Amino acid sequence: MAEKTEKKELAILRLLQKANGPVASMRLTENLQAMGYEVSERTVRHYLLELDRRGLTTNLGKKGRIITTAGQLELDSARVFDKVGFLTAKIDQLTYRMSFDLQRLSGTVISNISLIPLTLLTRAVPLICKVYAAGYSMGRMMALFAPGEQAGDMVIPDNMAGLGTVCSITLNGVLLANSIPTHASFGGLLELRNRKPARFVEIIKYDGSSLVPLEVFIRSGMTDYLGAIETGDGRIGVGFREMPADSRDRVLALIKELEQAGLGAFLMVGWPGQPLLEIPVMEGQIGAVVIGGLNPVAVLEETGIRVQSQAMSGLVEYEHLFHYREMGERARALMS
Repeated sequence: MAEKTEKKELAILRLLQKANGPVASMRLTENLQAMGYEVSERTVRHYLLELDRRGLTTNLGKKGRIITTAGQLELDSARVFDKVGFLTAKIDQLTYRMSFDLQRLSGTVISNISLIPLTLLTRAVPLICKVYAAGYSMGRMMALFAPGEQAGDMVIPDNMAGLGTVCSITLNGVLLANSIPTHASFGGLLELRNRKPARFVEIIKYDGSSLVPLEVFIRSGMTDYLGAIETGDGRIGVGFREMPADSRDRVLALIKELEQAGLGAFLMVGWPGQPLLEIPVMEGQIGAVVIGGLNPVAVLEETGIRVQSQAMSGLVEYEHLFHYREMGERARALMS
């Protein structure tokens, strides 16, 4: 595929991914032209036909096109060199866009979406709940989406359920709303001993990778949530944050408020300029370890239940979330 053609097709897929519904060719043409692409509507229609043929888009007639699950996966894997640094840009963008108000308990939070076949949902529920109950999750809140329902930037495919977990980047947005700038340094695999953090065994910096660290650890079979749950010795996904040292007292106060809202995820908070779990922290900063949002579904891979996860999938209303203990009842209602 010619490079220019590939860039335009990927640009079309990104526009469809961001849309909340079908988009007509005329609207796509206008958006592409605004982005600096020299295209006509006729050319865009040609690209769309090719994307339809490859199963990356679906034609809904006069309503326009929507992106398919295959199209989502194409975006995840295409043009890897263009995506180095993409994670940090996406983190910053979603942090700015989310609107969650911690005092009012309303607004949008950042969500991860994992797709699981409906036939496996009943088997998955108790495993997911065990991760939440053990405290290895980003808070206690989650979401469940039915086939055809919009979940963040994704439409749930037929015969699939969408498991929504709160992304830990939501914490960045809460801190920013309280005038505390936060830098997401890296995602890591944390070793636990007797249920306590021991050391980092793997780290992937956000600004040097095109992949979401926790997705890499999950797909590579590097996690051990079963061990963490059953014996307290295991490996879980976490993130590392840095914040101004003078904000430490305010951060600790916000942690208590987040826990009351069901969004508690801070595992450790360090001291000014002091290393945290042997990770150096600059003078004038404090380090913090936060629990990864995809942890509740990561345990499924360890037990042979394959899921397709998309971290930082988009924004979801806080009101759409529910306590994980409601998961079993909601799953049964979805399947009935």
